[in-house]
Amino acid sequence: KLDALNARFRNHTTKLFEKHGITNLGYWTPVPNPDRKLYYFISYPSREVQKTAWAAFASDPDWVSAKTESEKDGKLVDKVESSFFHAASFSPEIKSTPSKTDRLYELRTYTSSAGNLDRLLKRFETVTMGLFKKHGAINYGYWVLDKDQKGSDETLVYMLIYNSAEQKAESNKAFGMDPAWIEAKATTEKEAGGPLTAPNGVKSVI
Repeated sequence: KLDALNARFRNHTTKLFEKHGITNLGYWTPVPNPDRKLYYFISYPSREVQKTAWAAFASDPDWVSAKTESEKDGKLVDKVESSFFHAASFSPEIKSTPSKTDRLYELRTYTSSAGNLDRLLKRFETVTMGLFKKHGAINYGYWVLDKDQKGSDETLVYMLIYNSAEQKAESNKAFGMDPAWIEAKATTEKEAGGPLTAPNGVKSVI
């Protein structure tokens, strides 16, 4: 039902989001996608606005009609996972970046080691982001969880853009070998008394 779900977003949901003051930032599907997932980011001026906007969307007759019609042969969604984030202070402004060819997005989720989220964020701001750009990756956006969300004291989520899988591989290799990265990693880990990320604390979805 993923095609049908995408069609509902494309033909109805995104427009109704905008109608109720919800901003569509982006929609992505993993490659490959054996779990039939759709990832998306939407934004609001505040959490207070979110509550009223979402309630208005959910009760909109056009949404109720579209949902009912799309599910006449069965529901389209097995599970929904939702978290509230705010942009990290150093995140670039999220904006449309048109391209004549398909591009590759990488969604990374970092779990910091205990007490080291601020150090991790600082390293991204002062070193990592610049090196990503140096080696051909585009910094799309960086987010941290709102304080009332589980894992808010240890989680960073960000997205990078590449022209292709081949360019991504080249970029990642060059980044890992860059003397500036090697030095920054060694220095920050010495100050922290160990790695800034938890064991298995880096997850990636392409």
